Amino acid sequence: MAQPTLKSLLGKRSETTAWLQQWTAVTKSDILVEDALHTVLFGTALTNEQPSYPVTLDGEISGYVKGDENAAIMASLLSLMLQKEAEKKKLGTEVLSLYQELNVIYNFSEKLTETIDPDVIAQLTLEQAMHSIPSHSGVIVLWDEETRQLTIPAAAGEPLFNKERLGTNSGILLKIGLSGQSEIMSDLSVLKEKAIIDAEVQSVIYAAMKVKHRILGAIILAGKDGEQYSAGHLKLLVTLALQSATAIESAMLYEKNIREVREREEAILRIHEVTKKFVPNEFIRLLGKETLTDVKLGDQAEKIVTVLFTDIRDFTSLSEKMTPDENFRFVSSFNERLGPVIRSHHGFINQYLGDSIMAIFPRHPDDALNAAVGMQKAVHELNVERQLQGLPIIRAGIGMHTGPLIMGITGDENRLDAATISDTVNTAARIESLTKYYRSPLLLSSETLRQVSDHSPYHIRHLGKVQLKGKHNLLSIVECINGYPAEDLEKKIKTLSHFSEAMNYYLNQRFENAIQLFQHIIAADPDDLTAIFFMENASKYFRNGVPENWTGAEEMLTK
Repeated sequence: MAQPTLKSLLGKRSETTAWLQQWTAVTKSDILVEDALHTVLFGTALTNEQPSYPVTLDGEISGYVKGDENAAIMASLLSLMLQKEAEKKKLGTEVLSLYQELNVIYNFSEKLTETIDPDVIAQLTLEQAMHSIPSHSGVIVLWDEETRQLTIPAAAGEPLFNKERLGTNSGILLKIGLSGQSEIMSDLSVLKEKAIIDAEVQSVIYAAMKVKHRILGAIILAGKDGEQYSAGHLKLLVTLALQSATAIESAMLYEKNIREVREREEAILRIHEVTKKFVPNEFIRLLGKETLTDVKLGDQAEKIVTVLFTDIRDFTSLSEKMTPDENFRFVSSFNERLGPVIRSHHGFINQYLGDSIMAIFPRHPDDALNAAVGMQKAVHELNVERQLQGLPIIRAGIGMHTGPLIMGITGDENRLDAATISDTVNTAARIESLTKYYRSPLLLSSETLRQVSDHSPYHIRHLGKVQLKGKHNLLSIVECINGYPAEDLEKKIKTLSHFSEAMNYYLNQRFENAIQLFQHIIAADPDDLTAIFFMENASKYFRNGVPENWTGAEEMLTK
């Protein structure tokens, strides 16, 4: 700050000059005012015999007053005036400096509100610090409580700091910035010995970044000039450090909260994905709900659906030859093949029942029939693999029925279960069990066939009616042969008309004619087990006669 001078005090239009003129006129004093170089600032030249009195400011001579006995008084007054001017100027400088500091802090606060990224806040802080406090280099170091290590999120200026050395000498930093203190360092020898700072550095200033009683880190600035930093610089740096520490703490808490929310959301999504595998989404949607968390005890809905059951034939005898682990893997491989086929035809698996599957098709019976054909083909493909491994082939039976079904949530407040309640389920299960009786892999009720939109893609054989145990009404059973391997399917298609004719003879008790046609079919296709079943029945009735009131319906005495 430049000091005031006599010349600035006694300018042509200054009040001091006007007052001095009035004073000399009133007191009739004859004085001369000169600056330190004896340049006349006021009055006229006097003889050298006149005494001279110095005008001083802070112990230094700023000029002289010559003249009569009043010259000494005037020298003292001018010295006092200079001192007051110096104080006013100093105060003005301090006010301006304070205003500038407040402006810096305000603008810095505004910048901090524009971001919630800790690294961005650190970089903004360092840029502001180096702009407000002229420095050649600067870094911000943060202390990670979890890893117990230092991080350097921001660096600027010349490469006067060795970042690697900073990271590996946390002990030294714990004694300076991370100790919670802020200061201008006078001894840089330790930092230079550890090669933390370059040899060119002559000045270092640092401020701790504190939030309440916790030390987040420190701002460290370095300069290549001696005594580059002042107490004012330290005060401003401390202010910036405190502001940025609060902002970084808030940003880190925000990031932590966001991370925790994201982790909770991901956990909920994982739980949701897992629960979908236990309770299918299709089941939930049929109840008019979106997610499993929406359902409650007693929720129910009635729909017309097609229920499909499939079961591994002779599973008991197969499982006896396997260990529990082999059993589990065997059933899993079977389910893994058939599950995707069901889903690809708009069905969903309601239950895995050990060696069997219960699936529901809520759209059209066509979906269930197409899925059943696809499942048969999947079993054939699995058998090819098993034969190559020297394993026995698998045979599966599939049965389906279409009708009303109530789906709902049953149980109690502490244990809920997705349940299906309907005679449709029981009937579909019974039809599947008939596949063993009729020796056919795929059976469906006439009710399902009636609701199939287009029969032309399917090759159908009507097997007559059955009287299921506990049922009063007869049930018409139909066989679909589309799922047989190509060679077997071709044989059955060729004998399809003969099979239909043979069944007419059979149901009309013309067993001799039926036997002849069934024998013809078996000659063309020795593996047609269903034709063999009816031929054997026809032969029995032909030899022994039919029971009284026989209608052609098969009476099932077991479930």
